[in-house]
Amino acid sequence: MKFTLSWLKDHLDTDADVAAVADAMTMAGLEVEDVHDPIAALAPFTVAKIVSAERHPNADRLQVCQVDTVDGRKEIVCGAPNARAGLTTIYAPIGAYVPGLDVTLVEKPVRGVVSHGMLCSASELELADESDGILELADDLTVGTPAAGVFGAEPVIDFEVTPNRADWLGVAGIARDLAAASLGQLKTPSVTPVPGTFPSPIRVRIEAPEMCPVFAGRLIRGVKNGPSPEWLQRRLTAIGLRSINRLVDVTNLVAYDRCRPLHVYDAAKLVGSEIVVRGGQLSEGAEGIAAGTHEHLIALDGKTYTVDPSMCVIADAAGERPIGLGGVMGGESTGCSDDTVDVFVECAWFEPLVTAQTGRTLTLTSDAQYRFARGVDPAFVIPGLELATRLILDLCGGEPSEIVVAGEAPANPAPFAFDPARVGALTGLSLDEDRIAEILTRLGFEVARGAPWTVTPPSWRRDVEGPADLVEEVARIEGYGELPSTPLPDLGAPSKGVLNPRQARVRTARRALAAMGYAEAVTWSFTKQSTAALFGGGDRRLVVENPIAADLDCMRPSALPNLIQAAARNADRGHPDVALFEIGPIYLDDSPTGQRTVIAGLVAPRSARHWGGGAEDALFALKGDLTTLLDELGAPTASLQLVQGQNRDWWHPGRSARLQLGPKNVMVEFGALHPRVLKALDADAPMLAFEIVLDAVPEPRGKATKARGAATLPPLMPLRRDFAFVMEEGRATGDLVRAVANADKALIADVRVFDVYRGAGVPGGMKSVALEVVVQPREATLTEAEIEALSAKVVAAAGKAGATLRG
Repeated sequence: MKFTLSWLKDHLDTDADVAAVADAMTMAGLEVEDVHDPIAALAPFTVAKIVSAERHPNADRLQVCQVDTVDGRKEIVCGAPNARAGLTTIYAPIGAYVPGLDVTLVEKPVRGVVSHGMLCSASELELADESDGILELADDLTVGTPAAGVFGAEPVIDFEVTPNRADWLGVAGIARDLAAASLGQLKTPSVTPVPGTFPSPIRVRIEAPEMCPVFAGRLIRGVKNGPSPEWLQRRLTAIGLRSINRLVDVTNLVAYDRCRPLHVYDAAKLVGSEIVVRGGQLSEGAEGIAAGTHEHLIALDGKTYTVDPSMCVIADAAGERPIGLGGVMGGESTGCSDDTVDVFVECAWFEPLVTAQTGRTLTLTSDAQYRFARGVDPAFVIPGLELATRLILDLCGGEPSEIVVAGEAPANPAPFAFDPARVGALTGLSLDEDRIAEILTRLGFEVARGAPWTVTPPSWRRDVEGPADLVEEVARIEGYGELPSTPLPDLGAPSKGVLNPRQARVRTARRALAAMGYAEAVTWSFTKQSTAALFGGGDRRLVVENPIAADLDCMRPSALPNLIQAAARNADRGHPDVALFEIGPIYLDDSPTGQRTVIAGLVAPRSARHWGGGAEDALFALKGDLTTLLDELGAPTASLQLVQGQNRDWWHPGRSARLQLGPKNVMVEFGALHPRVLKALDADAPMLAFEIVLDAVPEPRGKATKARGAATLPPLMPLRRDFAFVMEEGRATGDLVRAVANADKALIADVRVFDVYRGAGVPGGMKSVALEVVVQPREATLTEAEIEALSAKVVAAAGKAGATLRG
């Protein structure tokens, strides 16, 4: 919802500037999203007059203009086709930021002639989307007049409206709350009835009161449509609405000013003399239309919508032809144009749930639907019609009929008992009863003071249902900043639970994975028997005799199938790039010892628009996450053996491995999942995963870890040396990295692989691995001889790992 400061001041007598208004709104519970002040953006720009315009000596399409500006006469190069002597336009000086071009002007030659500023178009000042040339202003404007004053620029406040506060969708409702918050005096003008001069020839009949309880309208004949006056165009344009014509602009103005959506029909295009409000209908097979076919409506947006019986339809021709969707949008067949002479003005109240569901079903949102779905004021149906009538008569002329009304507006909210002491009990605010009554009265509530009070909510506050709602109203108007800061009572030190080692490690793993960006999944310990068979399970002894569902008939042999299916469901809903983990049991046979606790993780690296290397990079990232997690669990990562080619069938044979402490203690399996398995589970490749058997991870030796001491930061800068080693293709690069890192633990701080090369210069069956060795001196700067000695240690350590220095 947007509104300008001047629009607000039509309803609120206040001297507050836009910053004070935004602050008051925030403290009253209105979430201000943005305050746009075009006056500041237009501050450098002023009115100027072109004295002469001569063709540029070096360019046929450029002109060299002599321009009278606020800074004196300036020579400016201009390429606009309409630049001419005597034209009044807008001047930008050197140093000004031009928002439409996103540039700051500098003094530089243009084809050999220095331009000392710029003459601006509407698009360059972001006053229009497109421009054919520079602005052409009235000749009576004085040179140096600020552009903001010329264009009537003013601050605009944009704020978010909560679903329960439809009254905030009108500027009058915002003014009411700000007046209650003591920012000014409310001065919203009352609506004066406009007497009709003849009976309305158009009647209204409601066949679906559950969708539209009340419908009012009147005919205005002899109107003259056309472009709206400048003040109305500016008011709508300032908040992002496009001015269409006087009749349509009036409906938009009333919708934003009083939260009262309306619709105007061209009376000459209506068929018959009756408007019918009903639900959507199905065809009975007449005129070549198949029976049971839904009727259609071509709406004002030019799109055709299929109408079903759950939607409210406005129809003419004795109810046969749809001409609008109640509370959502009118039809193209009865829309107004500049040729419209007679109009029928509609002002109704449509059921919020029906209107909201219609918008969701048709994926159609309009200003009217947005307001009706939240519940506009049912008591403002007739006043809203009177207000629109007065505006149409003022802008378009014409003669109004008497008002026709069908149905009855919903009853106003019922009164309820309220104890003002609840304010202090629930909020801690110390307010006397007079102040509480003053706030509620200013907000439109009727307060009958007694024991207890009886409070009646206004017709526009159907969201207020009980005393707690009134307490909230008082608190937000008084100001949330006034709430007292009271510390909680000291209840003594809370008792601390004692976790066994496994529980502590599960908690550590959960926190570590969440910190790395994984989302925890909680899935069943069951799966489908055919799915279990894909992961080495499906044994009859693990089949559940009385499953809770047909596809959960077997104890799971792995946590991965459930994670794969969860990732596939996310992908089906538009979120293919997920990272999930689960900590829970798996079942390998029917014996008690066959149950294991695992930590399983899965990544679906499908960030399609990412510039990186995709799944290959993701595999190394997965290994890094796995190593980090094992370190957090206290696993002996330095002693783990990386073994490839021995994983089970559900792993990709060329892109998976296991980590083990000897052949009998396999701690982890990780890598890419086999495409065959993913296809069987209706999931798209690639997917990468790991599964840690928590029972196989040795617990750290010793007792509780001592508190970490103060950091000892080295005073000397590190140095880096690059080495390229040639080694057999089948040897693990990680073994080389570990060997080099152990060459001198006191000086070598880190070893990183930055390149692996195969090709010319490297023998077949071999690879060249480039390492960056980070050396951190501790006591003194290393001499050249010491660096050479360290390099020799690195080469020797690499030789023991089966690598030789590349020549």
